[in-house]
Amino acid sequence: MMKIFLSPDRKDWPGLLKRPGFDHADLTDRVRQVLQAVKQQGDTAVREYTAAFDGVQLQNSRVSPDEIAAASLPRDLKDAILLAAANIRRFHEKQVPKMEKAETLPGVKCWRKAVPIQKVGLYIPGGTAPLFSTILMLGIPAAIAGCEEVVLCSPPDKKGQLHPAILFAADLVGIKNIYKIGGVQAIAAMAYGTETVPAVYKIFGPGNQYVTCAKQLVQQEGIAIDMPAGPSEVCVLADDTARPDFVAADLLSQAEHGADSQVLLVSTSKELIHSVNESLVKQLNQLPRKEMAKKALENSKAIFVKTKKEAIDLVNEYAAEHLIIACANDELVASSIVNAGSVFLGHFSPESVGDYASGTNHTLPTNGHARAYSGVSLDSFLKKITYQRLTKAGLQHIGRAVEIMAEAEGLRAHKEAVSIRLRIES
Repeated sequence: MMKIFLSPDRKDWPGLLKRPGFDHADLTDRVRQVLQAVKQQGDTAVREYTAAFDGVQLQNSRVSPDEIAAASLPRDLKDAILLAAANIRRFHEKQVPKMEKAETLPGVKCWRKAVPIQKVGLYIPGGTAPLFSTILMLGIPAAIAGCEEVVLCSPPDKKGQLHPAILFAADLVGIKNIYKIGGVQAIAAMAYGTETVPAVYKIFGPGNQYVTCAKQLVQQEGIAIDMPAGPSEVCVLADDTARPDFVAADLLSQAEHGADSQVLLVSTSKELIHSVNESLVKQLNQLPRKEMAKKALENSKAIFVKTKKEAIDLVNEYAAEHLIIACANDELVASSIVNAGSVFLGHFSPESVGDYASGTNHTLPTNGHARAYSGVSLDSFLKKITYQRLTKAGLQHIGRAVEIMAEAEGLRAHKEAVSIRLRIES
């Protein structure tokens, strides 16, 4: 099922860990055409692309209050969403920054204040899997941060509707500006604004390769995005204490996202790898999305290494979106992990709990970007503005150092902005 590699040489690791690729040049050209059309034609272009890509004609893409009120969900799903929301809120409220002032010299005070980004856009995938959980992951920290305007876009179904769970979750977190727009046209509408969709300052949310490309292109025009993101991925680091059926289930939980998803197993046990492959076959046949998961597994690998040190080095080089450590002494192993989006420790911490309800955010860096990027947090919805206030005595304490440094850099006006104040008599 998964391709097995035994004790690969370190020089071969980059090739082994390479993610599935696609034709970026052709993709970029097609995405840019859609972006430009929406930028120039607004709602007209959005309607045309919604008809072409989603197969539905919509004269008004905005969700009405009546549609939100009519959204009906089973009681158990409502309760599950409410529990998840409470945990996500609890975790993100702990991230509220405290403002502290530092007196760097007598009379020189500096501090930093967190200010919410005023206008943010949330993209929520629909299609084969309406990700209403992403609304909680993005809408809750946006509310805690105090963002003034939150715009949500998600693709409609063939009847021109959004999944009722998307409407319930959006209403739960207080989002009022909800639009039935998907794909590249949604990113364009939020980036540039249309007659009905407000433009935003920062766009959040996962998506397919088209959505990801669109976010990266609008970023070049000055619209902030949460992070570079691509197809979902998981890496499981397992030793002989791991249960093969648990590991197989974790691998399949990501493989079912889509054919371009990737799963990776790194283990110090050959026996475990073979047992996991056997379990994958059994579990795969029970999945409704087995064809999609099967294609993803074709791009996936199981790698045997001789030592735990090698295993740690390998997963750090891979920099997984999700890393499951199914090993003895999992916290000790985790202390050596420096590249990962989110880490799941032990045999009873499936990645699924982070996707939905434990409280951590599931919007995470993929495609190796975990080497330099963090996942979404409360900080993602805040800007940090620095302040300083100097008394005359404070300027006298620091002024001469500034004059000398400005003079050395050849910036005479910088020096004079200090000198003119120091020349004032008390």
